[in-house]
Amino acid sequence: MNLSAFCFAFIAGFALNTLSAEEVMPPKPAHYFNDYAGIVSESVAEELDRQLTQFERDTSNQVVVATFQKMQSDSDIADYTQRVAESWGVGQKDRRNGVVLFVFVEDRKMIIQVGYGLEGALPDVTAFNITEYQMKPRFIAGDYEGGLRIGIHSICSAIRGEYPAKTETAPKQSPHRRSVVPLFLLFSLLPLSLLAGLHRAVRRGYAYSRAGSHWTIDWGEVLFFWLSLLLSGRSSAGDGAGSSSSGGGFRGGGGSFGGGGAGSSW
Repeated sequence: MNLSAFCFAFIAGFALNTLSAEEVMPPKPAHYFNDYAGIVSESVAEELDRQLTQFERDTSNQVVVATFQKMQSDSDIADYTQRVAESWGVGQKDRRNGVVLFVFVEDRKMIIQVGYGLEGALPDVTAFNITEYQMKPRFIAGDYEGGLRIGIHSICSAIRGEYPAKTETAPKQSPHRRSVVPLFLLFSLLPLSLLAGLHRAVRRGYAYSRAGSHWTIDWGEVLFFWLSLLLSGRSSAGDGAGSSSSGGGFRGGGGSFGGGGAGSSW
């Protein structure tokens, strides 16, 4: 390799490294709604985050919204946001049912990235209609809150029902089985309650009456003891069947993206 070719390769490599160093891949967000650009109030951000959290509980679909001041990459917005969504793992791994709405305020660009598993429910043309005809007019008017609200609503409406909630995949107890549980607890705890009552009677000794000495059992205490055990048993059974709703913000599920979706500029 001659000197000129070496210099060209060195400069080209340095330029590529410089360009790649300018790109910033944002870390996985802490919430479903993330207003890094500060374009809505804190109360609205919390409200929308709760809405999207509940939406995942109801449908298993994960919808994440992220607003930024500007895109920190020289790549095409579709390529860049696909890689970001992929790195965040939005959506369940087995269903790949994630959607991410990106908004870059200074660039005046937005895009919806759709996971593999939801491309049928939210095709490119639908994603474009949401950004171009529903969100864009509100963004032009400076109504970011209104644009985000209608965008979230439209996305959720399109993909709702595509997959059942995760909780529905678990076997459910039939009403007959649930009705048998209290009876089972009743007959299993009754001997224990009787023994407890007898134990208290022994500790208190004999009671005397005209008929002579006899054992005395405080049936009120026995009944109270039995009811306490019965209620605690039912409470434990209810805890075991608890909800699968997750708290603590967005954690991702390993979803993947193949470039489905569309966006607009305003």
